[in-house]
Amino acid sequence: MAARTIVVGGGTGFIGRHLGDLVIGKGYNVVNVARMPGANNISWTTLEHQGLPKQTSAVVNLAGQQFMDFTKTWTPGFKQNVRNSRVYTTKALATAINKSTEKPKVFVVITGVGAYEPSFQQKYDESSPTTGIDFFSRLTVEWEKAAQVEPPVRLVIIRSGAVLGRWGGMIKNMFLPFFLGLGGRIGSGKQYLPWIHIEDLARLILFAIENENVKGVLNGVAPQVITNEEFTKSFAKALNRPAVFPVPETMLNLLLNQERAMIMTKGQYVVPKRVLDYGFQYNYSDIDNACREFAHLFPKKHPLK
Repeated sequence: MAARTIVVGGGTGFIGRHLGDLVIGKGYNVVNVARMPGANNISWTTLEHQGLPKQTSAVVNLAGQQFMDFTKTWTPGFKQNVRNSRVYTTKALATAINKSTEKPKVFVVITGVGAYEPSFQQKYDESSPTTGIDFFSRLTVEWEKAAQVEPPVRLVIIRSGAVLGRWGGMIKNMFLPFFLGLGGRIGSGKQYLPWIHIEDLARLILFAIENENVKGVLNGVAPQVITNEEFTKSFAKALNRPAVFPVPETMLNLLLNQERAMIMTKGQYVVPKRVLDYGFQYNYSDIDNACREFAHLFPKKHPLK
């Protein structure tokens, strides 16, 4: 029987939980590399000393300190954690793959569209250059360089947009102000907002694992390009809430630090050209469809923890 184990770095997080549910339903075993012990977890130290589990067919890295954790101040130390949690974990998994005698077929690394310089004019696909001129683009360049694996292992790098899904990602931060009727566009709202639904991102990762012709960079974004203002209107409509309180860019710069706030105040026009060329089918290709499920975000009990 062919190896059916997928090793996931950072698999206990928002994206990892969705990916785990998807691939387990397809008959795979999942081993998470995590800081905390668990039934299906191994530690990063164990990975370093013992290598990949036997019969590992694929390795995925989702690990990384949440840079939009607003409980954390944007200090040099926190920025170092943001960097190390991505670069070092990617390097650790790549090293384990290269040392393995029974190599997995594929290494999938989830990075971000922050690789591309924010712009109102430029349009980016997977062939577009990355500049490394700001913190997030420099981080992504270094992050992706850490994913050096030797043939015959395929390398797939998915540059994800903002991930939309219940109780996690971007929606978790936006839920309360919109629920209270205090939501609104950010700044002018004209900045582009590359996005992808969590279900499609998990499916795209599995697509990359299972299709041997898929390799290189993929833009993990929905095919519909929208602005922050268009997202705001769609999300508010789905929740049946007003969205008339714009958030000034200067306020976000003050509260979050301008370097971090640019994730929200700036944007990029990003299209998934290679994803579509490979024939991937999106379940959520337009923002209204993606936001409709959030109309039912008000159960009596919910895991907003």
